[in-house]
Amino acid sequence: MQMLEIPPDIHVEPGVARGVTLNGEGALVSVWAPAAREVLLHVAGGAARGDHPMKKVVGGRGVFVLDLPGLRAGDRYGFRVDGSDPLPDPVSRAQPDGVHGLSQVVDASAFTWDDAHWPGLALADFLIYEIHVGTFTPEGTFDAAAARLPELLAMGVTAVEVMPIASFPGRRNWGYDGVHLYAPQESYGGPEGFRRFVRSAHALGIAVVLDVVYNHVGPEGNYLDRFGPYFTDVYRTPWGRAVNYDGRGSDEVRRWARENALHWITEYHVDALRLDAVHGIYDFGAVAFLEELSDAVHELGRRLNRKAQLFAESDLNDPRLVRPPEQGGYGVDAQWADDTHHTIHALLTGESSGYYVDYHGVATIADVYRDPFFYARRYSPFRGRTHGRPAGDVPKRRFVVSAQNHDQVGNRAEGERLSTLVSPEKLRLAAALVLLSPYVPMLFMGEEYGETTPFLYFTDHSDPTLVEAVREGRKREFSEIARHGNPPDVQAEDTFQRSHLCWERRASEPGASMLRLYTDLAALRREEPALRPGDSQLLVAGEHDWCTVLRTMIPTGDLFDAVRERRMVFQAFNLSAEARDIPVPDEAAGRWRLRLCTNAAGYGGRGATDEIIAPAAPADDAPKRLLVERDSGARARTVRLAPWSAAVYVPDLDGEGGR
Repeated sequence: MQMLEIPPDIHVEPGVARGVTLNGEGALVSVWAPAAREVLLHVAGGAARGDHPMKKVVGGRGVFVLDLPGLRAGDRYGFRVDGSDPLPDPVSRAQPDGVHGLSQVVDASAFTWDDAHWPGLALADFLIYEIHVGTFTPEGTFDAAAARLPELLAMGVTAVEVMPIASFPGRRNWGYDGVHLYAPQESYGGPEGFRRFVRSAHALGIAVVLDVVYNHVGPEGNYLDRFGPYFTDVYRTPWGRAVNYDGRGSDEVRRWARENALHWITEYHVDALRLDAVHGIYDFGAVAFLEELSDAVHELGRRLNRKAQLFAESDLNDPRLVRPPEQGGYGVDAQWADDTHHTIHALLTGESSGYYVDYHGVATIADVYRDPFFYARRYSPFRGRTHGRPAGDVPKRRFVVSAQNHDQVGNRAEGERLSTLVSPEKLRLAAALVLLSPYVPMLFMGEEYGETTPFLYFTDHSDPTLVEAVREGRKREFSEIARHGNPPDVQAEDTFQRSHLCWERRASEPGASMLRLYTDLAALRREEPALRPGDSQLLVAGEHDWCTVLRTMIPTGDLFDAVRERRMVFQAFNLSAEARDIPVPDEAAGRWRLRLCTNAAGYGGRGATDEIIAPAAPADDAPKRLLVERDSGARARTVRLAPWSAAVYVPDLDGEGGR
């Protein structure tokens, strides 16, 4: 076979971009196939139609290249590896004919962007709203989702997190079965549709977080094995074969995943990537893939002069993910803190099955407000071992918390949302516990108006054997929970249709009242500097049925001087079914004004009073004003709250007056 000598201006590592790089006359095509004897580029039509032998790069560790005149955007192509039928490109930018079809050449430079001055978003300013494109709107497309963004902005959302969009089999899927990691799903609108979505978001000042999956690849339409050692049998994930990050040939596999992340940031202007289940990335090399990825993403952000960030989901409760490299960490910007979700859920629902056994009647809100990891070198009955590491010293803005998300809703057999499991009072309290937490809050689509439709697990596989395997797997997963019975059929069209949001509920009661609460909570976070994650000191107290938080801004020069008269916020939570007097700490001495109460009439509650706190204060809601004195002769240092409610107080600077 003819070998290609590498000109001085071409470097194999990091090297020629994999896939198709358009130039003035055609395109440079590159593919990694280390075990192949011969690779032909197959072009299905156009001026370059036919099969074209590729040249193996000398010293390229299995890289084949071809400079082909006449190859144009829109052309379909694939690779014949040692006489195979044409296979889709491992870095395909588009799969218009589905995961089994040929790849399509895409010209990313043809799209017109208008966000050159978009700087990205600081971590502390994220209020994330998670969506599944296919069920977010009736149309299930990027364009339809973009049309709804103004409503999210009006509610206070600053970032939209999009569940995985990498091409998957069929037209409906959660996205975690994606097989073409570089190619946006065609049924959603393909590459151009996703670019339009991001452009629309940035025009509104909304950041875009994209969920990406580097721990496994879906089974159907996965042809990576035909090219090289993308997978390893040394490890195995719960979702299938593990990606080869530390074995023979892993340099190119790491590059494939690393450059995927960079491609979303450069070609689609994505602001942050949410890394799915990084505990399923098995890598025991001296430099962890996650550290390498973090360095590459942040360096790219510096070159682009905008923020580029990484969020990680992990089951390990290990703050090493978000610690900087100089402290032995990986430098990831933020990670999900599921202990907060589990504590809120167990408290409000009373559930104690599965992993909730570790939280029901054990963890408190005060615990997870102090440290995002309740299980931090603590014995976990569910796991049967000691779990986690303390993270109380890590800035609170590096943790993302929620009361609902796709995992915690969709991985229930019936896909029940919290709105169908608890009372309206508890649902309002859950909103406050997340949006008033010291962490970065995340909402799940529809949560803001109390959506009641389920979010079920659904697929659209074409392989009957795989379909049956998935069905049986779901049945086994829930067989121990007798009340659930058999879960809905994952392959049924109806399972997918039932999971769509009902937007009409936003404008009618009780959805409209719930939406007002979420909108006001989001406004409160913007308007009160002490509520910005990482910018205040916290004094947290509490037991199982109550919690208080006094948040005081950290002095920071001019900023502190400018807001010194509004530098404190006092939060009280009644986590019980009875009205109760909740202790107010001595540190909160002074006169306070009620800023928000979840039991207010405008949110569907019973309404507030104008009483100043006293032992005989009415039990229906929080008092409008609160006086706390330190000496023993003061009025009672408690605040009475209605059952399952929260109240927020700010300094009453106008005395008996008010804003």
